[in-house]
Amino acid sequence: MIDRSMNKASIIEATHYETGKPVIIEIRNGLLNTISETLGSEKTRDLYIAPGLIDNQINGYRGVDFSGTGLTTDRMRMAVEAIRSDGVTTFFPTVITGSHINLVKIFRNLAEALKDDEVRSSVPGFHLEGPYLSPEEGFYGCHPPEFIRKPSWDEFAKYQEAAEGYIKQVTISPEVDGCMEFIKRCTNNNVIVAIGHTNASAEQINRAVDNGARLSTHLGNGCANLIDRHRNPIWPQLANDLLTPSIIADGHHLLPEEVKVFCRVKGHASIILTSDVTHLIGMAPGNYLFLGSEIVLTDDGLIKNPVLNCLAGASLPLKRGVENVIKYTGCTLGEAVNMASINVAGIFNLSDRGSLAPGKRADLIVFEKTENERIIKQVWVKGRKVFTL
Repeated sequence: MIDRSMNKASIIEATHYETGKPVIIEIRNGLLNTISETLGSEKTRDLYIAPGLIDNQINGYRGVDFSGTGLTTDRMRMAVEAIRSDGVTTFFPTVITGSHINLVKIFRNLAEALKDDEVRSSVPGFHLEGPYLSPEEGFYGCHPPEFIRKPSWDEFAKYQEAAEGYIKQVTISPEVDGCMEFIKRCTNNNVIVAIGHTNASAEQINRAVDNGARLSTHLGNGCANLIDRHRNPIWPQLANDLLTPSIIADGHHLLPEEVKVFCRVKGHASIILTSDVTHLIGMAPGNYLFLGSEIVLTDDGLIKNPVLNCLAGASLPLKRGVENVIKYTGCTLGEAVNMASINVAGIFNLSDRGSLAPGKRADLIVFEKTENERIIKQVWVKGRKVFTL
């Protein structure tokens, strides 16, 4: 790999993640200026370049909890730096179910953090997962049931005001009273609606889509351990062509065969990878208190609530999902990376990033490809190198 400055431009030489051919990329004024094929060299053969990963569901990172009421801008900057080091250049801080007072505080803190240039360059908006979820035991997962409630547009408007308009995604359960009108109003106000933590019927799911729902939050999770094998919320979401599922391919949330089937049904171009990581990523295995309950972080990265017998988020970065989807489905490196970059950018109308093309933001990752792992060597955001291994 060659990386040098030349008349205020930066040059990177590596192997293109989709074509497998050596390329020279010129970065100028924070944008990809030119991309041209080259003969390459021995040094660049095992180094690949790809667009930075985009994660629409990060609950926290390395000790920083985005649903905590005490979040500061400095702590948010720490999280941004850590997230970038794992190859994610754009992400949506995710806030989960809580009391009304706390949610207002949390979104005010997040909006304040966005005034920092470093944070804003990687955070285009926020994701509210809940509190408008299924109240049925097993379907709300680790969300505190005492705060799960019916949707209220007036209440949500207060959250959006506190967030200064930056709530870009809401995950809800469409069988809850009032959800259809709420979905319609979100859609009319350019807030993307995702279906999740639901026991909705096929008819309710299809009605939600008719009213504007377009995503499925971590499909295959967020439901009870025992469900009817025919009439359950998974099949109708897979069957509806207007729904794009997000999936957690960390090796814990879904079995390899589930990931393979989901990808075959939808196609790699119509699925997005997400991490659903919590602030416990990077922490030592052991017992922790999370959302008022004791949870266990195992040696292999699984986070479980033993009392509720459910997973409590994830602890493995998005790049692990990219690696696993290749292993599970046999897809190409390009298809896997696109599931965590251009596919996500398309959902959120982030037309300035997500692909390697002239004129796009120079949000890039350079990585070494081994048999089972992609080792991040460099990360670039808006044409600036922000991480080097």
